[in-house]
Amino acid sequence: MSLRVAMAQVAPAWLQRDATLDKVADGVSRAADEGAQLVVFGEALVPGYPFWPELTDGARFDSELQKELFAHYADQAVDIAGGGLQALCQVAGEREIAVYLGCIERATERSAHSLYASLVFIDRQGRIGSVHRKLCPTHEERLVWSPGDGHGLQVHTVEPFRVGGLNCWENWMPLARAALYAQGENLHVAVWPGNLRNTADITRFIAREGRSYVVSVSGLMHRDWIPATVPHAAAIRAAAPAWLANGGSCIAGPDGEWLVEPVTERETLRAPEFRPRGPLVPPGRDPPRRRPPAPVHRHLPRRLTQPVAGPIPPSAPISPASCSRNCCIYATRRRASCRPARVRMVSGSVNSFW
Repeated sequence: MSLRVAMAQVAPAWLQRDATLDKVADGVSRAADEGAQLVVFGEALVPGYPFWPELTDGARFDSELQKELFAHYADQAVDIAGGGLQALCQVAGEREIAVYLGCIERATERSAHSLYASLVFIDRQGRIGSVHRKLCPTHEERLVWSPGDGHGLQVHTVEPFRVGGLNCWENWMPLARAALYAQGENLHVAVWPGNLRNTADITRFIAREGRSYVVSVSGLMHRDWIPATVPHAAAIRAAAPAWLANGGSCIAGPDGEWLVEPVTERETLRAPEFRPRGPLVPPGRDPPRRRPPAPVHRHLPRRLTQPVAGPIPPSAPISPASCSRNCCIYATRRRASCRPARVRMVSGSVNSFW
């Protein structure tokens, strides 16, 4: 079995949610026409990455300019819980293609004041499988985005792979990567706002570390694409370099070698075919794991207020009857047979060993 995965490096209609969602839906259809079963878009693509704070003195206290820009950004964010991605889900379901999309989520269940950089997974039936809110925004992102949590650190079966994804700098976090590896991930999605400096090294590193395919997908943004409808658009253009995000989308194989080298300064859709290496994990099954070591039986009081009935000599064995008198923590984990153990006194407490 194999899987065709499309990396869609596209530019948003910056800070225009509906126009950008239309562009994403078109990209989903194009990827399906290429025969892809999974398509990936960049971080914060809908409605766009917040480039303005570092260009417009974003940390200035009580700035009217920053208030106006944030209010516009919040207005254009996506209400996922309220059905903001329903039309895109319908397209994905009709074309039978899974989607990873970076978007700015306005959390209506939290009074709609907080914005999150969320990575959304939509399955091939058009259902939202997970919404991962970026664990910790980076640098000036913290002026705009709220910290997320680990609830969305999930992998999904897109046959024959188990696919997981992370936002931008999360890909440098060892424990975030390990959380996905532990769930049997063998196809990793890394989404970025869009720069070659982000993707050039980490993509091949993760591929070699995880022995997995890695699809790094970025957005694009040129200062000439800042629309006049954005508040203070002229001030942002005046302070911006020519390329705010130059792309850098790429794909590496499990050996760390390039399958698609980084692409910069242009929109592109690439859809190579992947074949899994090693044993397949059946859908709905957890990956095989090493059997954990047997727990050590420690004959300790269940509660400090419940003393063990009678003293136990340091050299006396513990019989099965001793463990069934509800006097120790082992009584909550009774087995058919209880192997005798030797006990010893350590700092005034009773410990056991086999």
